[in-house]
Amino acid sequence: MIPRIELLCALLLFLISPGVLAAQAKSDDLQSHDLQFHDLQSHDVPTDDLLTKVWNGVQQAQNKFTSTCGTIVETRTSSLMSRPLVLRGKFCAEGTTRFELEYSEPARMRIRYNQDYLNVTTGDKTEVLEVGGSVRRAQSYFSRESSLGNLKKNFTITVQEDSGDFAMKLVPRTDAFRHRLNYLVVKLDKRNFLLRSLEVDGKSGVNSIFVIDVNSLNLKIPAETFEIYKPN
Repeated sequence: MIPRIELLCALLLFLISPGVLAAQAKSDDLQSHDLQFHDLQSHDVPTDDLLTKVWNGVQQAQNKFTSTCGTIVETRTSSLMSRPLVLRGKFCAEGTTRFELEYSEPARMRIRYNQDYLNVTTGDKTEVLEVGGSVRRAQSYFSRESSLGNLKKNFTITVQEDSGDFAMKLVPRTDAFRHRLNYLVVKLDKRNFLLRSLEVDGKSGVNSIFVIDVNSLNLKIPAETFEIYKPN
C-alpha cells in the first residue's frame, strides 16, 4: 500500500499543485462517460501538434496560481474487489513542495508531503517516508519546460480532444515507469488547460480515477496544514 501511496503522491502533487497544474473537475459524476478515454472523439490533427498545443497551454497555466484547495473523489477498482471503492476527501497544495490530502470516506486517512517527507496517518498511526527523490523525478518528467522531450522518450503519448476536453494517454515505453504503470490518462479543460481528472492504471492491478474540484485559488494556507513528522 505504501509504495502505491508514494507513487500517487508524486503524481498528484505535480498534477494538482499550483506550480504545475491547477485542478478543476467539470463533474462529480463518477459514472459519466466523460471520464472514459475511449469515448473521446479525435479530430484530424496530428498528435504531435495537439501535444505541443497542450504542453504550451499547461506551461502558461502553471504560472497563474500559488496555491489551491478543493475536493477529490477517487474511484478504485481491481479484479480482487467485488465492487468499486469510492474515496472522498479534500486537498490543499502550495507551490510544488507542500501538499495535503485527507480522505474522510469510507475511512479517515491523511497524507501530507512537505519538503521531501511524506506522512501517512491512519487512526493513531503515522508512517514517515522520504519520497523527495520520487517527487523530483515526477517533476522532471511532467512539469519543467524542458520535460516534453523526456516525456516523449519514456512514454508513448496519444492526444485526443472532444468539444470541451483534451485527453493525454501515456503508456510507459521504458523501465523507469513500466514496472509500476500500465498507463495514465490526464484530462484537461480546453479553455484553460486545468486538470479535470486523472486515471492511473497500475501494475498491481488497481485502477484509480481521480475527479478533482477546486474551490479556492491563490489563498494563504495556514502553515500547520502541512506540518509533518520527520525522522529524528
